[in-house]
Amino acid sequence: MNPTPYAIPGSKLPPSDTVVAVAPASADTPAPPPRSIGAVLAHTQVEAVLQELDDELVGLAPVKARVRDIAALLVIDKLRTHLGLPSQPPSLHMCFSGNPGTGKTTVALRMAQILHRLGHVRKGHLVAVTRDDLVGQYIGHTAPKTREVLKRAMGGVLFIDEAYYLYRPENERDYGQEAIEILLQVMENHRDDLVVILAGYEDRMNTFFQSNPGMRSRIAHHLSFPDYSVHELMQISHQMLAEQKYRFSPEAAQAFEDYLGLRLAQPHFANARSVRNALDRARLRQASRLFAQPQRELTADELTQLQAPDILGSRLFNGERASHA
Repeated sequence: MNPTPYAIPGSKLPPSDTVVAVAPASADTPAPPPRSIGAVLAHTQVEAVLQELDDELVGLAPVKARVRDIAALLVIDKLRTHLGLPSQPPSLHMCFSGNPGTGKTTVALRMAQILHRLGHVRKGHLVAVTRDDLVGQYIGHTAPKTREVLKRAMGGVLFIDEAYYLYRPENERDYGQEAIEILLQVMENHRDDLVVILAGYEDRMNTFFQSNPGMRSRIAHHLSFPDYSVHELMQISHQMLAEQKYRFSPEAAQAFEDYLGLRLAQPHFANARSVRNALDRARLRQASRLFAQPQRELTADELTQLQAPDILGSRLFNGERASHA
């Protein structure tokens, strides 16, 4: 897997403290730097990013509150700088813990955008990696791989998914510890231009930190991403369908809610990711159902509506154990 850079829409902004104002003396006279929270918010448009995060993710109230707290800290630091007060760049390395499909990557993307708009990082991009992108298979291979990833991530956010796989004490020939040591050094020395986010299952991340006190001491913010409820998953399913111009019939909506109630009790459930997979299968069954009527002229309503049989085809409703998310 190659490190995956994510471009953040709207990340190109004018210099943070140089708004040009029209003045009688000269059209090029810069306005004074913002001296109020409202002025900083208006200049950086951070509220638009926070609102977008609210709109695109269902639930996650504690996570969204922590993101807003971090934005508030950076706004206050910017005002302190404008007034000549001491302001040391905060350590913003984070841990996102939770099951798959709970929005960790989406929050990391928005966090990168917020950090850039408030001047904490230069570029505001996100580089997502796993162990394979950092750890080599032979002596002398790990350090160049890790440094190359860090070089790509500098000026933005490095998102390490399933970070606990970096540490494998059961294998004495494993090179993950070398990657961890390089990460620790860069996290300390470049915390004003790089934010590292470690992500994974909560219990495994706790074990990882117990085995790596140096890493634990550098993580300033721990955000827990809870599993979604059936009600929240239904909201997510309606959003996903609307994006593709689909919708449930009333009977299909009830069938899908029943399906989710059953699915939550099954292993390997991946929250929003599993919802997307289930909807893809429902669309497939709808297509097969309509395809069996080749001579009929189909209406827009028929092409956009999922019916109960499209949902009831799930193996869960047939009494079989679901073996995939």
